[in-house]
Amino acid sequence: MLPTSTKLITRWAAAEPMRVEDELVVEEPLEIRVGQQSLIVVMRTPGHDFELAAGFLYTESLITSGDDIEIIAYCEEDVQETQDGSLSSLENIVNVQLTEELDLDTQSGWQRNFHANASCGLCGKMTIESVRQQVSPLDSGFCVNQGVLYQLNDRLREAQSVFEKTGGLHAAGLFSETGELLIVREDIGRHNAVDKVIGQALLSDLVPLERHILMVSGRASFEIVQKALFARIPVVVAVSAASTLAVDLAQEGNLTLVGFMRGQSMAVYSRPARIRRES
Repeated sequence: MLPTSTKLITRWAAAEPMRVEDELVVEEPLEIRVGQQSLIVVMRTPGHDFELAAGFLYTESLITSGDDIEIIAYCEEDVQETQDGSLSSLENIVNVQLTEELDLDTQSGWQRNFHANASCGLCGKMTIESVRQQVSPLDSGFCVNQGVLYQLNDRLREAQSVFEKTGGLHAAGLFSETGELLIVREDIGRHNAVDKVIGQALLSDLVPLERHILMVSGRASFEIVQKALFARIPVVVAVSAASTLAVDLAQEGNLTLVGFMRGQSMAVYSRPARIRRES
């Protein structure tokens, strides 16, 4: 169960204010290190941190498989004692030790590729070109019935235990071709939720995910499509809209991108032939 915290708030109902306790989602920084070298600090909801680190490294093209990871652990030597005697930072720094066969420092261009992928300020065509250089378009013959897609929203929502309490989390779910929910993760950041799902699949030796479906709460962004392409997921479904850059990348990558999944309706932005009409 992901952590929550209770705060005293003022809730208004029409003209009447009332002081009540409200349950909020926890947000804390996570520093990801590779071989004790600091790589990035992300804001996330604590929980499934090892999956988040593994998924992030994989979808940023810094590793190519779960075999590149020797061990993932919290950096307990960085723990500090707070004034009340509790320990801080115990689970806010994760170190990923890579196998001896992979030396991150000698990987040509890894720093440039990481910063290009992490940046939101680059030209769209340049960004798509950088992804195209790192991952080939999907060649999967995977198809899915429209009835399967219509079931995903309800199944994902039913699995969002913390969202029901706080209303403040995004979710990502990995589904089988028949609509079975295999992995679900929640986080304050939708990209983190996707990295956690892919990280769990990577550590479970399920990647490539060529016959799977990814569904995300909220909108479909460029970064989410990019992560799906790295994991070889052929269908991405979003509750809300897709951005123009996400659609462009989905078209380039031969990925089926679906948005506005609401009840028995959806908008298919790219590669609609992958969705079959049920007789």
